[in-house]
Amino acid sequence: MIDLHLHSSYSDGSDSIEELAKKIKLAGIKTFALTDHDTVAGCEEMAALMPEGFIPAIELTCKAGEIKCHILGYGIDYHNPDLLALIEKGKKLRRAKLETRIKYLKQVWDIELTKEELDWLYSRKSVVKTHIANILVKRGLAEDNQLAMKKYLDGCKAGDTRFTGEEAINAIKNAGGIAVWAHPLGGEGERHLSSKEFLPKLEIMKKYSIEGLECYYSRYNQEEINFLITCAEKNNLIISGGSDYHGTNKTVEIGKLSA
Repeated sequence: MIDLHLHSSYSDGSDSIEELAKKIKLAGIKTFALTDHDTVAGCEEMAALMPEGFIPAIELTCKAGEIKCHILGYGIDYHNPDLLALIEKGKKLRRAKLETRIKYLKQVWDIELTKEELDWLYSRKSVVKTHIANILVKRGLAEDNQLAMKKYLDGCKAGDTRFTGEEAINAIKNAGGIAVWAHPLGGEGERHLSSKEFLPKLEIMKKYSIEGLECYYSRYNQEEINFLITCAEKNNLIISGGSDYHGTNKTVEIGKLSA
């Protein structure tokens, strides 16, 4: 079994690297990639725990022209200075975004985070909206993190922290990696694109030198998978697949590559 899209607690997954490694073994997954959002902090640890079958990777949050997208970088050198410089840039942007969201919660919802909650947020390698939402769920303010984000955070204009498609793909390639468009028809909670909507976007992504498509995905049905495989084959793009597993932060099973 293969799963090339897994997240740990170094970004917005709930599992530590050790916990994730145990689940990978239990699921019988032989080849896998750790694809934490905008960080490679867990790669060293995972490589030490499970060197066999491990592909070091990253998922970069991007905007290619007007296309908001996520780019997976597979087989990267996670010590590469160009990649690390981009990650550091993203970390600073996310820190500013976090502070804006904290102020928004206080001003709009009269929710003030405790010192312990703030210390935990600031300790994250790649802090995202999910982390704040989980705090709100623990306080009993929402049933789950998706509802918490929608009610308390989606109205906050926190600025754009996305990398450009060019700088993301260049950093991946400079690190010796392969750039693959993650869940290209739409990710978790997003409306899936029709073929008519997708094809023009694919032409744009090709101009940014995208190298592959994530065709197999836990939220895609067989018709969508077949469509993406056809697109990849016609355009000489690599075919990839992954679950987008986030532990308890999403209802995705590890190793699940289709709906």
